[in-house]
Amino acid sequence: MSLGARFLEAAGIPTVIVGSARDIVEECGVPRFVFVDFPLGNPCGKPGDIAMQRAITTLALDTLERAFAPRTTVQAPFVWDEVDDGWRERFMHVGDDNRDELAAAGVARRQAQEARRHDRELEREAAR
Repeated sequence: MSLGARFLEAAGIPTVIVGSARDIVEECGVPRFVFVDFPLGNPCGKPGDIAMQRAITTLALDTLERAFAPRTTVQAPFVWDEVDDGWRERFMHVGDDNRDELAAAGVARRQAQEARRHDRELEREAAR
């Protein structure tokens, strides 16, 4: 995304990146960046929190409109969990305490993928 933004900017199209990987995005030198200190995959806010998502989107649009200095970074004023901000220690954690649960989730995901693949094959066969 960062390199795409730089390409678009070079063509005269203004961009703003909303993301959670501050070090990576800033290293790429994007013109405008809204940093959201959330787990990867959630740059626009918590799932289902429409007010937060709207606020982050508004912040991004304001940054797009008002940031004139190159490589501007704006930090979103939100935290992932008001009570316990220890998500960093738990993010992507695999250990003896959750290994069986993660393995079961992987099996279920693979079974669901196989079922979808089978359904698509049946649909293709029926369409012939």
